[in-house]
Amino acid sequence: MTKRTSAKYKIDRRMGENIWGRPKSPVNRREYGPGQHGQRRKNKLSDFGTQLRAKQKLKGYYGDLTEKQFKRIYVEAARVKGDTGENLVGLLERRLDAVVYRAKLVPTVFAARQFVNHGHVTVNGQRVNIPSYRVNEGDVIEVRERSKQMALVLESVVSAERDTPEYLNCDHSKLVVTFVRTPTLSDVPYPVVMEPNLVVEFYAKN
Repeated sequence: MTKRTSAKYKIDRRMGENIWGRPKSPVNRREYGPGQHGQRRKNKLSDFGTQLRAKQKLKGYYGDLTEKQFKRIYVEAARVKGDTGENLVGLLERRLDAVVYRAKLVPTVFAARQFVNHGHVTVNGQRVNIPSYRVNEGDVIEVRERSKQMALVLESVVSAERDTPEYLNCDHSKLVVTFVRTPTLSDVPYPVVMEPNLVVEFYAKN
């Protein structure tokens, strides 16, 4: 498991956006960038800067993904036929930790990673503790019996902070989720605008 390399919400201030749409985000209080020079005037971004920012935002949204992991997902998305940007989003959303987060079984992306890592989840009845495990259409994800009474889960399920998307079939009374289909960009409820097309341009040029 990769260790978090920086403060969890620093990316919000770096981007100037509340990328998870959370009320706790420091952007809500301090809209300038982090660090000693955060309040300086921002220069206009070059094409490279815009593409890099789009990549950092999409990568950061899914928690502690390393550059190596993210690049590997991009390479796979580019290899499959169809729109590379859409494929990229589809592959990211098929990660087990992303599904657990989307289904509102936990409050944050970081909690989802730890929740899976600690063995609280089964896929089709088998315990899986790999956050990057790729879920297939029709797979049934369930919280293990001994983990169903965890305060973290019970609070997250009733939280009104997020809605569950249509590509997941969630039964919150039993804490069972069925992955119905791979989503497209328009299906995914990102709180901010994500631009996978710029991510594709970034990797195509660099």
